[in-house]
Amino acid sequence: MTEQNFKKMALAVIKTEQDAIASLAERIDYNFITACQLMLGCRGRVIVTGMGKSGHIASKIAATLASTGTPAFYVHPGEASHGDLGMITSLDVVLALSNSGETHEIVTILPIIKRLNVPLIAMTGNKDSSLSRFAAAHLDVAVEKEACPLGLAPTSSTTTALVMGDALAVSLLDARGFTPDDFALSHPGGSLGKRLLLRVSDIMHTDDWIPLVSEIALISEALLEMTEKKLGMTTVVDAQGRVIGIFTDGDLRRMLEKNMDVHNTAITEVMTCQCTVIDAHMLAAEAMQIMQEKKINALIIVDEHSRPVGALNMHDLIQAGIV
Repeated sequence: MTEQNFKKMALAVIKTEQDAIASLAERIDYNFITACQLMLGCRGRVIVTGMGKSGHIASKIAATLASTGTPAFYVHPGEASHGDLGMITSLDVVLALSNSGETHEIVTILPIIKRLNVPLIAMTGNKDSSLSRFAAAHLDVAVEKEACPLGLAPTSSTTTALVMGDALAVSLLDARGFTPDDFALSHPGGSLGKRLLLRVSDIMHTDDWIPLVSEIALISEALLEMTEKKLGMTTVVDAQGRVIGIFTDGDLRRMLEKNMDVHNTAITEVMTCQCTVIDAHMLAAEAMQIMQEKKINALIIVDEHSRPVGALNMHDLIQAGIV
């Protein structure tokens, strides 16, 4: 195999699978609508099953459904005949994947599914198969050919099944009015969940850890406060405790360039007035966006009376996994 041959084969595979996916568009018909209605009306779980490569796709479809608002899990059809059928109840819906529609392990449990009066959705490449004839809705994922040049390895057929599964999951997501907050509740451990769930109040420095000096303080006092609190800035407040400015590392560098006396210069002469403040209930990801847009490294969190209740910097967001 030459380098050109590798590239040629890869492009041929992509083209074959693209064509297979494109052919699905004309099959989004009453069967697809019926399948969506059955799954949307399901009072239990969507049980997804399949053998071999179809089983791997079935497992992924179940995971996608579960993470997008449709409770679902995968059941191995071989294990189903040895006790796992107990996972299926009369409140459930079964989604069975089989390219041939004649997979022995699935056909074997069809009578039990019928006895439980559980609606069956079949996803096959054979509309005349045992599985498709038994189903309340048949999703046709037939392909003209596999991308494998031998026509043996499941390639195009598994790709089309996966795409049809995504079409089901996303259609149901839309029908349920599933929101980003709902999605985050299913993904609390990942970076995506943190971006959608973590609030500024969860990571901000509070109480005695808020760097703060009064408006009558000298620069030297502000430097001591910055050094102690280690946030690279300090808040400046008036007599009523309201934020009137911020003094940062950047302000310090500009002050040093002017050779100002830190022991005799008031902080109000060098602080940044009209500084950016935020609310504690804001998403941490929104705080990060503000920092990036304004090219700043720290933010002051205030209450409804403009009094500081917290502080955070970019390092806090990085440590929280937001960046």
